[in-house]
Amino acid sequence: MSFVFRAVDEVGATLNAALVVMGDKLGYYRDLAAHGPSTPGELAERTGTAEPYAREWLNAQAAGGYVTYDPAVRRYELPPEHALAMTDPDSLAFLPGCFQIALGTVHDTQHIVDAARSGAGYGWHQHDTDVHVGCERFFRPSYHANLVGSWLPALDGVTEKLEAGATVADVGCGHGASTILMAQAFPKSTFVGSDYHAASIETARERAAEAGVEDRVRFEVASAQEFPGTGYDLITMFDCLHDMDDPVGAAAHVREAIAPDGTWMVVEPMAGDRVEDNLNPVGRAYYGFSTLLCTPSSLSQDVGLALGTQAGPARIRDVTAAGGFTRFRSVAETPFNRVLEVRP
Repeated sequence: MSFVFRAVDEVGATLNAALVVMGDKLGYYRDLAAHGPSTPGELAERTGTAEPYAREWLNAQAAGGYVTYDPAVRRYELPPEHALAMTDPDSLAFLPGCFQIALGTVHDTQHIVDAARSGAGYGWHQHDTDVHVGCERFFRPSYHANLVGSWLPALDGVTEKLEAGATVADVGCGHGASTILMAQAFPKSTFVGSDYHAASIETARERAAEAGVEDRVRFEVASAQEFPGTGYDLITMFDCLHDMDDPVGAAAHVREAIAPDGTWMVVEPMAGDRVEDNLNPVGRAYYGFSTLLCTPSSLSQDVGLALGTQAGPARIRDVTAAGGFTRFRSVAETPFNRVLEVRP
């Protein structure tokens, strides 16, 4: 029965992913953070929603410990620590994007069930839009907090090149969050972001225009095996190498495109080399994403190597060596990412 109650708790957690996305999209968390302890009626009125939904949502959030409930006054409050995690998109603790990508991933489960039976894949571009939007919202806070201040400086001589004026290819750029952050920090450098997903490239171009970096950033639709240009001082891949059907082919193309003294920065989900290294909460989430999102994405393409989200540094090293690189080292890490420096 202890396992049964644990499982029931996980059913509640599964439903809560949808409730978090609901609260984020309806503005419930932001409203509670701005106005303090509230009744369901007050929350509903301020957000322009129906009170029965606000009431049941608040009760579910209170049962899960996301908000507190004071029965004496029948008001619900979002604690300030929770408000930071649920409302500030620049906070390293920002969570709604993680829930959004998880919910979008689960939405397509039947397609993965069918693919598992046939051995086929299911492409990134085929997934629910919440996957694409949630992915950027999940990873961007970590990039915002670490990319310019610690990850790039950890690479040998890269920051100095960027400050002087370097050429950079950001491969698998998605909505362009990483590309734009680098362009804002290093105005003398030029950047080319590429991704095979055309809809993401359209969004990236819009984001670059909004950020005012169009003069030094361009985005192109291209696979990792075909992105244009040569002589790059820096090539980056953020949380995407393991998704590729042919990471060795991508590594070989990077080798052709990079300058003789260039650097390839590979940012991958945090993982150890052994299964037992990853049997923890972060590993559990990533193995879940690997089963439902990343592995099907790789298998949907020609080669389908299917590294998996928890590939670990040893397998990534093997990929880079097979692509023609000779130097490899881990230079930084967070609870969610490992940063690798790869050199010719």
